[in-house]
Amino acid sequence: MIRRRVIVSGYVQGVYFRDTCRRMAIRRGVAGWVRNLPDGTVEAVFEGDPDSVQQMVAWAHQGPPHAVVDRVDVYEEDPEGLTGFEIRPTPWR
Repeated sequence: MIRRRVIVSGYVQGVYFRDTCRRMAIRRGVAGWVRNLPDGTVEAVFEGDPDSVQQMVAWAHQGPPHAVVDRVDVYEEDPEGLTGFEIRPTPWR
């Protein structure tokens, strides 16, 4: 099991990025969460088998059809044993 946190920059809010991400993760058996950030980026955490997590990281580089992804920062983290995949609320400063 591996865990990756991604921060996706570009035109990624208001294009169903979070919902599409959730559906794609569930389809691949990947646990974690996704949320919009106040600066206009999207943050997501993916946990699962290496192939499935890498597929989600690759998907984040393109996103859903109306997204325009400019950049994806990927961080390796220790797995926490998450189950399920959820859309989390935006944290406000």
